[in-house]
Amino acid sequence: MALPIINSVATWILKKRIHQIELFLKYPNEVQEELLLNLIRTAEYTVIGKQYDFSSIKSYQEFTERVPVSTYEDLEPLIERTRTGEQNVFWNTPIKWFAKSSGTTNAKSKFIPVSTEALENCHYKASKDLLSLYLNNNEESQLFTGKSLRLGGSKQLYEDNNTFFGDLSAILIDNMPIWAEFSSTPSNKVSLMSEWEAKIPAIINETIHENVTSFAGVPSWMLVLMNKTLEVTGKTNLLEIWPNLEVYFHGGVSFEPYREQYKKILPNSGFQYYEIYNASEGFFAIQDLNNSSDLLLMLDYGIFYEFIPMDTFGTPEQKVIRLSEVELDKNYAIVITTNAGLWRYMIGDTIRFTSLNPYRIRVSGRTKHHINVFGEELIVENTDRAIAKACKLTNTEVIDYTVAPVFMEGKEKGAHEWMIEFKNMPENITDFRQILDDTLQSLNSDYEAKRHNNMTLNPLIINVARTNLFYDWLKEQDKLGGQHKIPRLSNQRNYLEELKSMQFSITT
Repeated sequence: MALPIINSVATWILKKRIHQIELFLKYPNEVQEELLLNLIRTAEYTVIGKQYDFSSIKSYQEFTERVPVSTYEDLEPLIERTRTGEQNVFWNTPIKWFAKSSGTTNAKSKFIPVSTEALENCHYKASKDLLSLYLNNNEESQLFTGKSLRLGGSKQLYEDNNTFFGDLSAILIDNMPIWAEFSSTPSNKVSLMSEWEAKIPAIINETIHENVTSFAGVPSWMLVLMNKTLEVTGKTNLLEIWPNLEVYFHGGVSFEPYREQYKKILPNSGFQYYEIYNASEGFFAIQDLNNSSDLLLMLDYGIFYEFIPMDTFGTPEQKVIRLSEVELDKNYAIVITTNAGLWRYMIGDTIRFTSLNPYRIRVSGRTKHHINVFGEELIVENTDRAIAKACKLTNTEVIDYTVAPVFMEGKEKGAHEWMIEFKNMPENITDFRQILDDTLQSLNSDYEAKRHNNMTLNPLIINVARTNLFYDWLKEQDKLGGQHKIPRLSNQRNYLEELKSMQFSITT
């Protein structure tokens, strides 16, 4: 009887949080304004607080007039001062942890500060909220009668000048509350293994005999683990291994290209998929309804949000707006001010609002990862949805893909060149290409205009990648596993050319 009682008590405790969530649903803009002023008051006597005279800032307008929008490069000198031991630089409590991140592709590492407040009031609070919202929507859930199989990063924490750095997942696991560790698998020791190719069999060995009721991790890498688990056990689907599975909490990359593959290995129409939106800089949004692709923007995690409309991004007309000014279905770059001392920081992601009451969003891509060489404004959300539709209509599965422009030369028109690794090939690659192109035109009017009568863009080009091409490319970049992602779109050809150069070489 112990497990049902634990499940009932945990469910009751977590659902109490729903009443607090309802507060920011009712007063979203007021909650955000108050949060901003609290952040400013907290950091008044830091180096950055004195630089911008935080003590005299009384309004959002004054805040925007004093504090510029920043990138990592702008904040790096202050972050480096803290990494060498100086404190009270951009936040008033000690910063001991730094989430090491290279984003999706940058070679240069970023060290994102993680404060105690960010751990407790953002990341861990969000983990509990995720469960609260899920349980509120699924009254019969037996989630806590088993464990959550988590798949995080592949780097342990390293110490330097009495500060610690590593993947965000390593920081979270290292500081994990007892309740979370008790309900998770594999063990912390296995979760923090650095070598991805040794880590996979270790995870399988530890988890196949557990009662796993949920998964949590990035869809692309989780799929690798799940397929390997089926191979090792000889089972045809995951429910034969873990019969009590009920939900997969996923984030990091779009789920659309992988949805049909998951349905095949989880053949249960009642199985739930819940999306989250988090990053090294913070936890931002959670799916709050069953069978939805919209994410509720969480407004009381110590993060103040601003937005830059992408139609003016990077131009002299660029403007920054607050939450109360956003519009539906416009593409925005996100700017955040956080309880870890990131002030008006551009995280590089783009989103669009699908609802304004409450504020719900969808992640549409990255500010740097789109293609706009010919005025087509192609974003990752477009290509992910187009790939998903082409796969469904041709009974095909895709492992990964990337897209780059073919630049105009002389009288030759431009084009988009794709590298796609298929799990199983379409019967007719020409049909697949046509569906992909037609779907992109239906989703993006700018792309459609450039493709009309091949006016600017010729038909797209598809290169069929050899088996494991993307895996080998990531391995060569030392980016196997966990939170690392393939760059989907680029305005340059460097990623595509690197992949093409590896197309006929085998990494051992």
